[in-house]
Amino acid sequence: MQYETDVVIVGAGPVGLFAIFECGMAKLKAHVVDAFEKVGGQCSALYPEKPIYDIAAYPSITAADLIDQLEKQAAPFFPTYHLNQQVTQLTPLNNDGTEWLVQTSTGTEIKTKSIIIAAGVGAFGPNRPPLDHLDMYEKNSIHYAVRNKDTYKDKHIVIAGGGDSAVDWALILKDIAASVKVVHRRAKFRAAPDSEEKLNIAASKGELELVTPYQLSGLQGTNGILSHVDVESLDGQKRSLQADYLLPFFGLSMNLGPIAEWGLNLEKHHIAVDQATSSTNRKGIYAIGDIATYPHKLKLILTGFAEAAQAAHAIRTHLYPDEITHFEYSTTKGVGF
Repeated sequence: MQYETDVVIVGAGPVGLFAIFECGMAKLKAHVVDAFEKVGGQCSALYPEKPIYDIAAYPSITAADLIDQLEKQAAPFFPTYHLNQQVTQLTPLNNDGTEWLVQTSTGTEIKTKSIIIAAGVGAFGPNRPPLDHLDMYEKNSIHYAVRNKDTYKDKHIVIAGGGDSAVDWALILKDIAASVKVVHRRAKFRAAPDSEEKLNIAASKGELELVTPYQLSGLQGTNGILSHVDVESLDGQKRSLQADYLLPFFGLSMNLGPIAEWGLNLEKHHIAVDQATSSTNRKGIYAIGDIATYPHKLKLILTGFAEAAQAAHAIRTHLYPDEITHFEYSTTKGVGF
C-alpha cells in the first residue's frame, strides 16, 4: 500500500498519540507506525493498570485510561494507524527535508513531508534476572508487567527491584495480595522520595516486608509453578521466600533497531535534538519523548507532551516558511481541520 501525508509519527505511545493532536492543531495530517498490535506503547504493553499521578488535571489515572483519553483527543484529526509493523527504511526524496519515503516491514510505503520519532525506548523487553531454569516459570509464575491486579489477589508475591515500578507495585499490591516481599540489593531505593517514604511506612506497619540487602539466587517449584524464591545477601546469608508469583522489575533492555541506521546523532541509545524545536541533525526528522535527549532532559510523559507541541509548530514553520502565522490557543481556535 502507498500513502501520502504531512507527518509520519514513529511510535504510538502516549507522546506519539499527543503528537497527532498537536500536528492536527497545526493543520498537519498524520500517519502513525508502531510495532505493537495496538496503540499505547509501554502503557498498554507493560502496566495498563498502573496509576499515573503526574498528568495535569488528573490526580490519578491508569495508564490504560490515559491512552484511551489520548486516542479520543486525537480522533478529530482522523489519524491513520499502521500497527504491527516497524519502520525499516527512511529515504530522502529531496535535499531540504520536505519529502521522504517511509517503508515498513509489511511493505507499506508512505510519502511524507516530515517525520517525528516518538519511539520511547525503541524496541524493548524486560531485563531478565540471571537465574537457572527461569524460562520454566515465566509462562505461569514470573511476570515482568502487571496487566491485571486481580491475578495476585490472596497470593504470595515477591517483587524484585529498587526503582519506581517495584516500589509502586508493592504499595498497590500490599492491599490485594496475601503477602508482599520486596527484594533489593541495598536498603536505599531509587524510587521517588515520596513513594520510598510510603514504602518504609508500610513496612513498619507490617503491611509488606523489605528483604534488604538481598539478591535473587534461585527458584523452587514444580511443573513451572513457583513455590519459593531463594535470595542471598552479599555476605552469604540465605533465605527462602514463599512465592506464588515473582515480579522482577529490573528495567527494560533498549534496542533502537533500524533507528540506529538512520544517520541520526546518537548519545547512549538516545537521539540528540535541539530542545527548542525537537529537530535532529537531519532536516525534516524530529524526535520527542524518552528517545530524545538534550541537557537536563526530564524523562516524564508531560515533558514529551511539550516536545510534541514544539515539534508540530517547528514542522509547520519548516514546511511553510513564508506563511505568516499567529499563535492561537485551542480555546479560540477549536479542534479539527
